Amino acid sequence: MGRAASRGELPEAPPPRAAGRARAPVGWGRWLRRGIVLSIWGSIAAAVLALSLVWDLPAPEKALAATRRPALTLEASNGQTISTSGDLYGDTLRLRDVPRFLPAALISIEDRRFRSHFGVDPVGLLRAAVTNVTSGRVVQGGSTLTQQLAKNLFLSPDRSFRRKAQEVVMALWLEHRFTKDQLLEIYLNRVYLGAGAWGVDAAARMYFGVSARNLTLWQAAMLMGLPKAPSRLNPRANPEAATRRAKEVLHAMAETGAITEEQATREGERISLPRQSARNAGWFADWAQDDLAAQFPEAGDLILRTTLDARVQALAEARLEATLHGPGEKAGVTQGAVVVLDATSGAVRAMVGGASYRESQFNRAVDARRQPGSAFKPFVVLAALENGMSIDSTVSDEPLTLGNWSPGNGHWVSRGEITVTDMLAHSINTAAVRVLLRAGGPAPAIAVAERLGLAGPFPRDATVVLGTGQASLLELVAAYAAFANGGLRVTPYALSATREGTALRPLPAPPPERAMSEDDAFAIRRALEAVVTRGTGRAAAVPGRIVGGKTGTTQDSRDAWFIGFSGRNVIGVWLGNDDGTPMDNVGGGTLPARLFHDILEALPR
Repeated sequence: MGRAASRGELPEAPPPRAAGRARAPVGWGRWLRRGIVLSIWGSIAAAVLALSLVWDLPAPEKALAATRRPALTLEASNGQTISTSGDLYGDTLRLRDVPRFLPAALISIEDRRFRSHFGVDPVGLLRAAVTNVTSGRVVQGGSTLTQQLAKNLFLSPDRSFRRKAQEVVMALWLEHRFTKDQLLEIYLNRVYLGAGAWGVDAAARMYFGVSARNLTLWQAAMLMGLPKAPSRLNPRANPEAATRRAKEVLHAMAETGAITEEQATREGERISLPRQSARNAGWFADWAQDDLAAQFPEAGDLILRTTLDARVQALAEARLEATLHGPGEKAGVTQGAVVVLDATSGAVRAMVGGASYRESQFNRAVDARRQPGSAFKPFVVLAALENGMSIDSTVSDEPLTLGNWSPGNGHWVSRGEITVTDMLAHSINTAAVRVLLRAGGPAPAIAVAERLGLAGPFPRDATVVLGTGQASLLELVAAYAAFANGGLRVTPYALSATREGTALRPLPAPPPERAMSEDDAFAIRRALEAVVTRGTGRAAAVPGRIVGGKTGTTQDSRDAWFIGFSGRNVIGVWLGNDDGTPMDNVGGGTLPARLFHDILEALPR
């Protein structure tokens, strides 16, 4: 055989079996090489995918210690919450601090397999998919409590595959990092429950006025029903929807055995939400917050006790609403404002800035500047008293003309000479002009008005006596307080104390300042009482009470005022329309005086 090869002859072919053994390593090696390459590229792809999911995730430690906006809570004088802003947090609680039925309610309504899954619940996902396919729409979600916590703590609310995948990654990390009880504690302390409240303790205090430590069963069920739609289902936004949702949670608890069906039914019947007595106190709350940055420049969370009397606020709202929807509607009146103020201190007890805060947040008690009409005349009288006149001095009520201007007296029949008191009581324009002239003209009257807090602007001519300048209702009420309290100008204020826990730290109130002599204040007060006993303001009289005040009506009944006082209360009323449309024969002595009467009559003596 060797010789044949040396002579150039072909060698004999190897046996078939030998040939088969030679090719086998080549085939298996090719598949092995392919498997190795695919596994390498698969690992690279998986790494790239994982990197794409986690490269922009926040550091978990930072998210768990999330920052928030400082919270502000405003309370009425009795401690009732009237306004919250910022991010409101309560105490950080452990599971041992809260009733057992609180986490039970959460698990029953949100994630019944929470204790058994590893952060993602395949059974729950499958069940949700089947339910959604069967219904033809999305009616059930498959997210676990851990996934919800991951989304709320770390992620945006975007609905995308990438965000959902990140949610799964973070849920797995949370389950690895924390125990089930710790996850529940984080959730209960950090979940958003509507109206600016984060966590169960803040929500319990806001909605029910109690700590989460002291929640009843139905209250716990209501709170744990909120994560589904906190802005829409919370008791402040929609009490009826909150109640329905709470009953759903109670029956879910019965299905899981956390409570009995009898308990669920009984607790559902016990649901009773506290009445929101200061429903439109938003105008007051907005006004109270105007200068907070200057007053508390470096403050964090604040709980501030205010001067607002929730009962008086509710009373003023109800009486104004009854006026606007009753006789006011017939007379073409669509808006109004009311201020109740303490005459001795300037504390604002009630402020209603319009017909409905929900429909319009514009504060007609503070920000609307309108002609005060004859409500300006007491300032003219004070200027005259300070220039030597007496409240019993007499002036002519005969017609007069100044240049091209001739003020009218309406239906008043001239008597010749009347006292300054009678001029105010019956609001006689010609006599008021003569009092203005004897006081030295417009300048002294304007100076008096500015001294008492009216900002104007004012015309620099005799028409100012008829209230052709501008003033806000709050300015007029505060100015009239000086006539009621013996001559001291008060500054309206809203904040009375800061609260830390149960301790109240009083805030300094603006001190009253002497603005007129006691004798002049007494004289004008006596004249304003005559307005009510025998003049244009008789509709404001309340039997058994000494009442003083002044009516004001502008041209064509575009504005109607009554500013009055009794005891320590100064009450101002304005009625009109935002666009200045004339009302139907509404003057200060009609609907405004009656509204003043209705409010004062219900106040304690």
